[in-house]
Amino acid sequence: MTAVRSFTGPVAGIAILGACAALVYGAQAVLSSYLVTLLAIMLINMALAVSLNISNGLAGLFSLGHPAFMTIGAYVSAVLTFPPGRKDFMLPDLPSFLMTTQLPLLPALLVAGITGAVIAFLVGLPVLRLKGHYLAVATLGLIVIVQGLATNWTGLTRGGSGLNGIPRLTGIWWCFGFAAVVVYTALRLKFSSLGRAMMATRENALAAESSGVSTYRIRMLAFVLGAFFAAVAGGLMVHLITVVTPKSYSVVLAFNLVAMVVIGGTGSITGSIVAAVALTGLSEAVRPLEEKLGLYGLSQVSVALGLILVLFFRPNGLLGSGEPRFVRRIFGGFLP
Repeated sequence: MTAVRSFTGPVAGIAILGACAALVYGAQAVLSSYLVTLLAIMLINMALAVSLNISNGLAGLFSLGHPAFMTIGAYVSAVLTFPPGRKDFMLPDLPSFLMTTQLPLLPALLVAGITGAVIAFLVGLPVLRLKGHYLAVATLGLIVIVQGLATNWTGLTRGGSGLNGIPRLTGIWWCFGFAAVVVYTALRLKFSSLGRAMMATRENALAAESSGVSTYRIRMLAFVLGAFFAAVAGGLMVHLITVVTPKSYSVVLAFNLVAMVVIGGTGSITGSIVAAVALTGLSEAVRPLEEKLGLYGLSQVSVALGLILVLFFRPNGLLGSGEPRFVRRIFGGFLP
């Protein structure tokens, strides 16, 4: 009986992954290129919301810095995949080894993710000693700093003009694979001893410290891991829409991601997935109405109203901090 139970979890997980892959295959075969691109963006937003839930939901941080790491990842991966012939006149201040380098997408994404993680570690050394709204303001300032550097470092980023003509290397399968990796990592983390240490830190840092948990290291790990995934997401996004500017990933995106986490439930990975799909679909559905009525910004208002309604009727989010029973059975060892 024990052997059957231990075998059921992985099989069920593979079955769910296969079913999702079949849906993606069907969508790619039936839907228009516009809707397929929208689905790819939805998958990236899903991965972003889940990765933010690792730091904000599991570890209890209040970080708004995901757009900054996305910007870093977007520029790094774009430069690494740019044809050398175009770098000569578009990016004249690049170091010589970058001027002649052109990497495939996967290595470029890994370098972008590692760059984002290293910067998150350096930023986290002083910043993660802050708590609550102080940490939120500090990470919000990180967005401003990264945007300022990208705007003024013209020899490396072309300043406010941004980079265009970036190779369109990202497809829906890249986005699906990335989302699957992020969701799997987050769920495995949540139901591990490390995840329990993160949640203990979130609930009561002093009690966690008294139990031998290094809360500073736990927060650093969550912050760096979230930054790695955010930087990779930025790299995928820039190779999907083929352009990036210093303001491509702004405070508005930070608000949307936090809204996804809060609406889905802080600490709930499944809730983040549901909220990311719902809010991305809602924003795109409202966009034609914006253009027809001239009420630009209506999609953002819709997201804000949705957040207010959820906070009013379900303060803990749609799923609270828990997961559906079938998810717990797959990743949590048949918890009741």
